[in-house]
Amino acid sequence: MSTAASSSSQGTTEAAPATRKRERATARAHRIAFAIMLAALIGAPLLGVYPVFMMKVMCFALFACAFNLLLGYGGLLSFGHAMFIGSAGYAAAHSAKVWGFTPELAVLFAALCAGALGWLTGLLAIRRQGIYFAMITLALAQMVFFFSLQAPFTGGEDGIQAVPRGRLFGLVDLSQPMAMYAFVLVIFVAGFALIYRIVHSPFGQVLQAIRENEPRAISLGYDADRFKHRAFVLSAALAGVAGGTKAILFQLASLTDVHWSMSGEVVLMTLLGGMGTIFGPVVGAAVIVTMQNYLAELGAWVTVVQGAIFVVCVLAFRRGIIGELGHWLKKPL
Repeated sequence: MSTAASSSSQGTTEAAPATRKRERATARAHRIAFAIMLAALIGAPLLGVYPVFMMKVMCFALFACAFNLLLGYGGLLSFGHAMFIGSAGYAAAHSAKVWGFTPELAVLFAALCAGALGWLTGLLAIRRQGIYFAMITLALAQMVFFFSLQAPFTGGEDGIQAVPRGRLFGLVDLSQPMAMYAFVLVIFVAGFALIYRIVHSPFGQVLQAIRENEPRAISLGYDADRFKHRAFVLSAALAGVAGGTKAILFQLASLTDVHWSMSGEVVLMTLLGGMGTIFGPVVGAAVIVTMQNYLAELGAWVTVVQGAIFVVCVLAFRRGIIGELGHWLKKPL
């Protein structure tokens, strides 16, 4: 009996240094990947890449990262995340144009509105799982879409146009392209860092445990519904940050962002880049936005090309682009 216990203890002791070594290697890989991503984002305008294109990539990358927090780490597939980015866009545009909010307050207001909407819709949807959860979120998103179509302050099919970019903190004029680029870059990096911290916090670890084996997590004393609801609200609020920033950037809030197809796009971005990876949604968003930008002359055929790429990805890269790369390097990215 004592011999078995001693052997088990010795095995645990030997495994601990290997685990710590693997964690250090993963952290180092994340730092290198983050440095490469940051250098690419900072250097892109200097290399002649159109700044508005890069800012659009960052907005959608933050949206995809927020969605990945829910799907990749919480195991909850939402078909209604467009209601958060879309409603946040309307909130930011209305507050900036009608109420005269500065851009930072408009984005903050957008995040609060999206978080509040996430809290309310989460109460209705979070107690269901699988396809039932997905269908409830889709139904709620459609309700938000029709509300946005009919509400007087949204502008209907015209949306809210000519939204002023304003002055950041009343000082920095965001009508200047590079000032706006710096604003979007700071928001994206801050949002990305927050998501990274959430994933690697005790909350994130519990969330992943619930995703892997919910009955076991419940048996250990964790309130699974409460953790999933918090993740849903966090994901909604971060999606709202992306939506508010996008509305200020393009000076427009329209039905496009609240349409159900936007929910499909963010699913595609996440799966293409790598669900459950830190950098996967960023790569997936960059690929999809690049396709939409450079294949725009194909018109409706862009969706056909996207579908074909998605099929190839599912068949050949089941883990997504970054997931397969991380598997090849043996380091989760």
